[in-house]
Amino acid sequence: ALSCLNLPYFPMIYYGILKAGAAVVPLNVLLKGREIAYHLKDSEAKAYFCFQGTPELPMAREGWAGFNDAPGCDHFWVITADPAAPSPIEGAATFGQLIGQQPPVFETVQTNFEDTAVILYTSGTTGFPKGAELSHANMTMNAIATRDIVQMKSDDIHALVLPLFHSFGQTCQMNAGFSIGNTIVLIPRFTPEAVLGAFQTEKVTIFVGVPTMYWALLNYEDKENQFDIDAIADNLRIGVSGASSLPVEIIKGIEAKYKIPIVEGYGLSETCPVATFNHLHKERKPGSVGTPIWGVETKIFDEKSNEVGVGEVGEIVIRGHNVMKGYYNKPDATADAFKGTSWFHSGDLGKKDEDGYVYIVDRVKDMIIRGGYNVYPREIEEVLMTHPAVSLASVIGVPHDQHGEEVKAYIVLKDGQTATEDDIVAWSKEQMAVYKYPRIVEIRGELPMTATGKILKKDLKAESAA
Repeated sequence: ALSCLNLPYFPMIYYGILKAGAAVVPLNVLLKGREIAYHLKDSEAKAYFCFQGTPELPMAREGWAGFNDAPGCDHFWVITADPAAPSPIEGAATFGQLIGQQPPVFETVQTNFEDTAVILYTSGTTGFPKGAELSHANMTMNAIATRDIVQMKSDDIHALVLPLFHSFGQTCQMNAGFSIGNTIVLIPRFTPEAVLGAFQTEKVTIFVGVPTMYWALLNYEDKENQFDIDAIADNLRIGVSGASSLPVEIIKGIEAKYKIPIVEGYGLSETCPVATFNHLHKERKPGSVGTPIWGVETKIFDEKSNEVGVGEVGEIVIRGHNVMKGYYNKPDATADAFKGTSWFHSGDLGKKDEDGYVYIVDRVKDMIIRGGYNVYPREIEEVLMTHPAVSLASVIGVPHDQHGEEVKAYIVLKDGQTATEDDIVAWSKEQMAVYKYPRIVEIRGELPMTATGKILKKDLKAESAA
């Protein structure tokens, strides 16, 4: 198991584990001791490397607590920022002490393509997190496919701010970039200043981010004139987005500001991660996440696993070299994910157009049923984002005595805007069908997000329920 920020130690240890013939279990750096213990026990990890952290994020302290609550895990090493530094945890050896005792080279342990390379834990929106078991073939094929569809060049320079414990940054930048000899600029924590600074100083050509990162870059005001946006734009050649659908208004704004094409992909940890992509050699359709990557198929199924027609909404299912072996030691959950078919059921609602382009409608579990009508939060969010005062929107369903569920929108306003909650409701009523528009609006200064930049709808739902 490995807990580490975006630092050179992550790829060093990640590839060292693979070279030794073992499997990597990358852990979210925000996990607490109790959660770490669960992951160590569930994955049957035998050794755990954990970065020391910071005063604000005491990773080693939490990691040591988790390790001591996982009796099956035999070894713990603290990764110190300075490899020669003493251990900050009494009783725990450091990574520097470990490697100091080793020979400078060792033989690679031969593995087969179907052997497990990585176990990636899902975010656990329902119940406890599950470990998606990904083979060497899964990981290698997806890295090569990403490299090819982004048309990476040998001299490309990546700004890598996506957490490396997540499949997006791990596959689409670290593995894909290193496979062609690219330069990877590691950024431990996202801020617009950190990313723009890397763009400017390192002459970055490729940026991969999630929608909230693009939103922040679009709305960032360089009040001290630190950055030459024109020079940055001259070096940047492509922006890639994933994890969740990027609102069309943000795509338009980023492309205008940074003079680069923004291409979207779609996937999940279970597909390591890329399943579809807006390929550069094909027509790009704003709002779509493109067509399947080579070697992968997608379909839209109804509740009985029958394919639906063009334009009809159903669950996105995926088959191909990118699909996981299963959830580690969870045969029932694995069976449920495939539902007696050869197709992985994503839990995402989508549709296809006549050209085979996939459009994400929403998560199955996020769909709101208001008075018998299906309401898709993503559709409402797209409309809300076109309001001149709205900077960010997230829509959920809240309990309602009469309608079963009511539509509620959380809004972050653009700087200097003074629209009220009533203003947003009245505007929405004019823009959307009567069963769709949000009757409840709450304006916030910010929205809760995961370490990967996804809006935490489950937290918003929990607040509403309370």
